[in-house]
Amino acid sequence: MSVLAISITTVALAEIGDKTQLLSLLLASRYRKPLPIIAAIFFATVANHALAAWLGVVVADWLSPEVLKWAVVVSFAAMAAWVLIPDKLDENESISNRGPFVASFIAFFVAEIGDKTQIATSILGAQHAQALTLVILGTTVGMLIANVPVVLVGKLSADKLPLGWIRKITALLFAGLAIGAAGWL
Repeated sequence: MSVLAISITTVALAEIGDKTQLLSLLLASRYRKPLPIIAAIFFATVANHALAAWLGVVVADWLSPEVLKWAVVVSFAAMAAWVLIPDKLDENESISNRGPFVASFIAFFVAEIGDKTQIATSILGAQHAQALTLVILGTTVGMLIANVPVVLVGKLSADKLPLGWIRKITALLFAGLAIGAAGWL
């Protein structure tokens, strides 16, 4: 599978049921202006994931190829477990009154710090340092694939999705990525 396809798939799967999907729903219901929200998600993701991928490359420079391989395997296995835990927005989180684009950009950038998808982007950056642009492009596309429908359809889509089953299937896919990264396939 190509670096671009792996990056898109990894982030799109990790994003299912994530707090940034809940944030997308909240922003869509509050502002009811999907285009500025989608643009903010795009720009915040590019900025956040470029930083995360670069940090992944920096960390990978310190690790031997064998240690990096097992760090990737363990990370994918941990992601498989992590996606089973439902996210929710912190009750303290507030959204700025600065308009849909600025509020969405700030909220999305901050919500992504330390998030599953940011960590996955760091891992992918470390694993594919020679294709960093494809990693950033792929993780951004994956983020948009997961969040744009939530913004466009709003609460209707969130109420009808069987998130429990989706989390379990996503966990199995990440377990498969861990097995593949270990070379056991």
